[in-house]
Amino acid sequence: MDVDLRRDFFSLFGLPRVFAIDTEALELAYRDLQSLVHPDRYAHLPETERRLSMQWATHVNEGYRTLRKPLARGRYLLSLNGVEVDSESNTAMSPDFLMEQMEWREAVEEARTAEDAAELERLHHRLRQLAGEMVETLRGQIDAHHDYHGAAESVRRLMFIEKLQHDIDDALLGLES
Repeated sequence: MDVDLRRDFFSLFGLPRVFAIDTEALELAYRDLQSLVHPDRYAHLPETERRLSMQWATHVNEGYRTLRKPLARGRYLLSLNGVEVDSESNTAMSPDFLMEQMEWREAVEEARTAEDAAELERLHHRLRQLAGEMVETLRGQIDAHHDYHGAAESVRRLMFIEKLQHDIDDALLGLES
């Protein structure tokens, strides 16, 4: 078993370092690696080998989780290219995006207060569409144009969209109970 914990996740799975990955190839490589590094295969070996197999399995699982989701994959690609998203400390977002955030939050809060499940569902659907558009934007920024700084703002936008989708999910669950 030879899983190098210093290899980036793309090389770990034998994939090119691009945003638009072959998800089927990722799945196949993940299953192959899992069968190689699964701790059960090393249960009969000394503690050192068992601990090492657990580290390898953890690394493979972390890589798979990172590459299979567009947001995590985008953040990871940006970090590999020296661009950190700095979502907590970066306040240099465009005024249009900040205004858009306020409008979305107000719309969700109004629907939540009115207990309007249909409106919450409509907002959620629209956010899914926006997320899909943002994923396509990221693909172009990263793969076609290598615009990593522009992609960082797109990642922050996608993070906002996903958080707002979770907020809507919570609101809908609250209405069901």
